[in-house]
Amino acid sequence: MNGNNGAPRKPKALGTGSRLGIFAPSSPADSVAMIAGLAELKRHGFQVVANQDTRPEGYFAGPSLDRFNSFLGTANSDQVDGLVALRGGYGSNYLLDFDLEKGFANAKCVLGFSDLTSLQIYLWQKFKLVTFYAPMVAAGLNAGAAAPRGYDENSFLQAIRNSGSGWKLRLKGEAVLAGVANGRVLGGCMTLLEATIGTPWELDTKDSILVLEDRAMKPYQVDRVLMHLKQAGKFEGVRGVLLGEFPESEPTVPGAPSVREVCARILRPLGVPIVFGAPVGHTPRPMLTIPLGISARLDADGEGTLEFLEPAVVA
Repeated sequence: MNGNNGAPRKPKALGTGSRLGIFAPSSPADSVAMIAGLAELKRHGFQVVANQDTRPEGYFAGPSLDRFNSFLGTANSDQVDGLVALRGGYGSNYLLDFDLEKGFANAKCVLGFSDLTSLQIYLWQKFKLVTFYAPMVAAGLNAGAAAPRGYDENSFLQAIRNSGSGWKLRLKGEAVLAGVANGRVLGGCMTLLEATIGTPWELDTKDSILVLEDRAMKPYQVDRVLMHLKQAGKFEGVRGVLLGEFPESEPTVPGAPSVREVCARILRPLGVPIVFGAPVGHTPRPMLTIPLGISARLDADGEGTLEFLEPAVVA
């Protein structure tokens, strides 16, 4: 199943007592950060019932097949209600080399960001599964709610618990091009979205509110990715664009354009609402949780708002 046609598959809401499986599809995590993140999940009343126990292999949390089996086993376990990634780094794309399409059966919350974009786009394109661009155990949850490099508690809980209605997020960014637009929220880490081009799970961006964020990229590198996305047709039919803060991406040459200026130059001609600098994904501020796959209204006025027009989960 490809494209944006058809209704999204929404996972069950996660409430107090829900059992969360922790999976590590990418890189290993520091044990102190992992312990802090698990404690934060337990503070919200969740039970942690699974954890990947493999020996790190280079910059991977374990061998590819082990990481694949851990994800699939956790996703299909009757003892698990939702899945939270340990951290990003690199390696989720290796899981897509295996027979995930035949084995993934259940609609459960899958939370993560950064390298998880590869997996989240695959799950959307193949299964229409709503996932969550959200803090991970050792990347956001470990720092705590409302803390620098932590996470925004309200959007986190609204996204995974509110099965009754939509809700609105203050984006805490700035309008690059004012306007209001409705679309389906899709996207994630920009370079990983770009990496889906040419694959069977290439992201269909038509009619989307497109989320693009990343970190530690020189402005010319952001320019290159945006031009590739443009030339690959990924901006055709996009309804609005939500951009992250792009930390650690300052110009290296005095007087050279900033990432914001690069984004404005390439994206403003689209004529759609654009908000830059929201704390999504990689951000030094508390990270907002963004459901991917549901309808929303982007209002690029002032700091910007994103109003979700439907819940991301079912009761």
